[in-house]
Amino acid sequence: MKSAQPLGGNNFISYLNKHRQRLINYQSYQQEQICSIGSGAVESAVKQISHRVKLTGAQWLKENVVNILQLRCAYLNGQLAI
Repeated sequence: MKSAQPLGGNNFISYLNKHRQRLINYQSYQQEQICSIGSGAVESAVKQISHRVKLTGAQWLKENVVNILQLRCAYLNGQLAI
């Protein structure tokens, strides 16, 4: 007898069962009003960071990005005069 679910569906169910402990229970978070489950705040922060390090002609080494971000944020927030 042929299964009612295609193979992809079975793989997905297996994945969910295997990783059940790592999955976020969004319904519980919403009911408890623990936090927002939207990604808007994170996306906004990423855009801000991107804006603050993307300067014309600028190139950054990975190991220097944190320092550059700190300086750039301080400058844009009026905490550093150059």
